[in-house]
Amino acid sequence: MHAPLPSRTPDAGVNPATRPLIWFIGFFAFLNVYSLQSVLPMVMHDFQATPVQAGLAVGATVLAIGLISPFMGMVSDAFGRKNIVCGSLLFLTLPTALIPLVQSSPQLIALRFLQGLAVPGIVVVIIAYIAEEFRLGGVARMTTVYVGGTVMGGFCGRFITGHAGDLLGWRGAFLALALLNFLGALAVILWLPASRHFKPQSNFSAGFRTLASHLKNARLMAACAVGFCVLFSLVGAFTYVNLYLAAPPFLLSSAGLANVFLVYLVGVLVTPLAARWIERQGYKRCLQSAMLVSALGLLCTVRSDLWWVVPGLAVCSTGVFLCQSATISTIAKNVSVGRSLATGIYYFFYYAGGAAGSWLTGLAFEHYGWHGTVCVIVGFDILGVAIVTWVWRGSR
Repeated sequence: MHAPLPSRTPDAGVNPATRPLIWFIGFFAFLNVYSLQSVLPMVMHDFQATPVQAGLAVGATVLAIGLISPFMGMVSDAFGRKNIVCGSLLFLTLPTALIPLVQSSPQLIALRFLQGLAVPGIVVVIIAYIAEEFRLGGVARMTTVYVGGTVMGGFCGRFITGHAGDLLGWRGAFLALALLNFLGALAVILWLPASRHFKPQSNFSAGFRTLASHLKNARLMAACAVGFCVLFSLVGAFTYVNLYLAAPPFLLSSAGLANVFLVYLVGVLVTPLAARWIERQGYKRCLQSAMLVSALGLLCTVRSDLWWVVPGLAVCSTGVFLCQSATISTIAKNVSVGRSLATGIYYFFYYAGGAAGSWLTGLAFEHYGWHGTVCVIVGFDILGVAIVTWVWRGSR
């Protein structure tokens, strides 16, 4: 006699279409964030912009994400998950569609900032949606699905824009992105199931008390400082390397620059395999090693040879991804109350580092070229190592 079948599976009541929708939500959230990087030389030429002005068009989006992220969780607690996600995806379409109409770099920077304001309503809120709607099981699986979407979105934003820019110009590339954004928003509105387990909460005073407590946590603040250095390095390197490779002796087209971003996928493949190494070596040692490896990879790019530059970028991005994994893991391990708010604080510093990287490394590029940019980034990598070594001393 067969054993009776369970009356309920972990994902019972969940529409099977939810899995690909969660992937697409992550994909569209990050499709736009770094999309400008592969067409940056074209934008500079069109507006006669300086490297710093062009870089700020990348940093504006990142800055807006950082400013809004700590508070978006509290907003969604009051107004609901699906409403915020769908509204943010629709809002993201508007500035993307207006970007091809801009006539100056300040206008472009303003619209890129508006793009960034929409992103936290997607990336912060969808994590809460997953935790609530899959609480009977499948949270880890659905989170992995979502993260896979964000990774591919970040890559495809650069890759699609670069190749579309080569065919249609950078303005045509952003029209294509706007169309993709609209179709993605429409799909999520129509097919993402409404929240079944959401309970409105609006206790903002308790949230601010938890915020004050987190700001006094030295280990958490050290992790945030490392996050600042991590995205400083990634945005600085992968923004201005496009200007470096578009100039002699490389003279890469926007499609060629888009292809260079394939190195981004190396880190994506390596990082999940490193989880056991992170646990065995400890967060501190892993962070120290990964930041130094990232700096070493970036130093390889100063050789005017693509056979050095491309592998160097692959090593650099892999080190950055390892740092990110170890830093987020240590927050989860060391913060027991208000984890979502602690994560929001971390992302504030993380994206603030990206905004600062787009500016400071741009100044270095203007005055000293790519070698100056590399020196600034390596300096911040060493600073991150020093912070971890000092604040986390005596711990693994």
